[in-house]
Amino acid sequence: MKWIASTIAALAVYATSGSISPAAEKPNIIVLMVDELGYFEPGFMGGKKIQTPTLDRMAAQGMVFTHLFAGAPVCAPTRACLLTGKHSGHTSVRVNDGGTPLRADEVTIATVLRKQGYVTGGFGKWGCGGRGSTGVPEKHGFDVFFGYYDQVHAHNYYPPYLIRNSEEVPLEGNDGRTSRKTYSHYKIHEAALQFIRDNSDKTFFAYLPYTPPHGSFRIPDSDPAWALYKDQPWPEEPRRYAAMCTMIDRQLGEILTLLQQKGIDKKTLILFSGDNGGANYFESPEYPRGFHSANKHPETGLEYRGKKGELYEGGVRIPFLAYWPGKIASGSKTNLLCYFPDILPTLAELAGAPLPAGIDGISLVPTLLGRGEQKKHDFLYWEFGGWVAVRQGNWRAVKPNKSNEWELYDVATDPSESKNLAAMHPEIVARMQEIARRESEPVRPGTFANRDLHERDRRAKFGYHDDPSYWVPANPSKILKKSDLPKK
Repeated sequence: MKWIASTIAALAVYATSGSISPAAEKPNIIVLMVDELGYFEPGFMGGKKIQTPTLDRMAAQGMVFTHLFAGAPVCAPTRACLLTGKHSGHTSVRVNDGGTPLRADEVTIATVLRKQGYVTGGFGKWGCGGRGSTGVPEKHGFDVFFGYYDQVHAHNYYPPYLIRNSEEVPLEGNDGRTSRKTYSHYKIHEAALQFIRDNSDKTFFAYLPYTPPHGSFRIPDSDPAWALYKDQPWPEEPRRYAAMCTMIDRQLGEILTLLQQKGIDKKTLILFSGDNGGANYFESPEYPRGFHSANKHPETGLEYRGKKGELYEGGVRIPFLAYWPGKIASGSKTNLLCYFPDILPTLAELAGAPLPAGIDGISLVPTLLGRGEQKKHDFLYWEFGGWVAVRQGNWRAVKPNKSNEWELYDVATDPSESKNLAAMHPEIVARMQEIARRESEPVRPGTFANRDLHERDRRAKFGYHDDPSYWVPANPSKILKKSDLPKK
């Protein structure tokens, strides 16, 4: 395909001699986080079915983090951890209902960077505060945010409108139901490219929490990525999912080309990741870990237990790479234990910004730039929906949501968490329990001044935004269909 060839050609220009030195000036920063991409699905992580040529080349010319974990096993809480530098025992967003807001006083990456003179833009799925709340992005450091504020709204790629700074932007030819003309993700990506163009002579932060491949598995038949999969002898949904991943890969290539055209490719750090553990999509007796093998290496058979929504390793393992030509050593890889709370302090250090109080992350700059001594975590901590997990070195303790019993695993010898060693090492379990007691504080979510616009956005998924007789459950346990909606 032409776009693959052009992407490879553009990336070849980025190859450098790899001299590592501190940044002479604050870098532009792009954080592209895709929704639900599994750990082993991209080619650079071992995937064999989904084509990701841009990512594969970036991984070969950048740094791959093999042990950088999500902040939580689901969408909204993991975004809160990334944005605030806090782990999930300290964040204000710990449920995945789509609209629970950040508190008004919470500092985000965008808050920190804007104070350093960055122009800040976000494009995609927010998930940390619906319209009318204290958590909307324009109250948390973003000059502009365009996309979805509510996660239920984001399940539809053909909604009647998207949101820009809490204002509705109609999408031509969409009614949220049967009329589908404007593919929302194209509009979001176009806006992200325009933001980079408009601010290429400034210092910018572009946060791109892109929604594909999550939600309904839709991609226009005219998209070049669909042509790569439409004739594969697979069920349709796995083909659509693969095409959505390859579409994102192509669009990342478009971002790289734009940076090169503007002469700012070597001034720009790009971080790419999934948002939480893979969901084992399209599982079957033949593919028990999902058709695209999100948490099982297709060749070696290495398998991580659990999936999205759980706190075994499979629920928080994500693909993650860093790319910065001339600053990050080409072809490097690290097994440093780290997670989403570390992104804020890393970017703050690169921008020369002071750290906000109360964060849990550490800066990864020594690892990224190969200079100085890298500070290490004593432990990593997660909680969600009754689950609790603590990792300390090679020990990993887990309390599942329907149990009061703690499990203990040595992931150095048992990465699949199959041999519970809790009975053999009660002293280690007790130590992990004490960490969990200390690190979990009562949640204090943000608030809504008025929920009307937020509820309107939730109904917009189904095209009933103007009909208040339809409502969406506050905590949908699945991707709802119109038939699931009860009337008042």
